[in-house]
Amino acid sequence: MRRFSHKANKEETEINLTPMLDVVFIMLIFFIVTTSFVKEAGVEVNRPSAKTSQQKAQANILIAIKNNDEIWIDKRMVDIRAIRSNIERLKASNSQNSVVVQSDKDARTGVLVKVMDQVRLAGITNISISTLKN
Repeated sequence: MRRFSHKANKEETEINLTPMLDVVFIMLIFFIVTTSFVKEAGVEVNRPSAKTSQQKAQANILIAIKNNDEIWIDKRMVDIRAIRSNIERLKASNSQNSVVVQSDKDARTGVLVKVMDQVRLAGITNISISTLKN
C-alpha cells in the first residue's frame, strides 16, 4: 500500500513584469523620438474667415502677424529682416518643412507678402495662410 503525502506546494506562480515594462519603455522612447514638436507663434490673432478654407493636417512652423503688423515666431516678436534667419534655424530642426501664417484680418497685406517672401527665401515653398472656416 502506498501512501500519498500531500506536501504543501511552496512554489507560487508569479508573473514576471520585466518584459512588459521593457516594451512599455521602448514604446515611450519611440513616441518621444518620432513626435514632431510644433513651434507656436505665441500670440492670438483675429483671423479672417473664408468659405473655401481647407483643413491642413500639420504644420511645423507658425508665424503670427498682429493687427499692428507685429510679427511673432516661436513666442517672441521678430523684425521683418530677421524672419529668414529664424525660419532657417527652425527649418534645420524640423524634418517636415511647412509654414502656416496666421495673419490678423486687420493686418496690412504688404506685411503678409513680405513675410511670405522671406519664408520662400529661407527655402520653404509649402506656405499656408490660416483662416476660419465659414
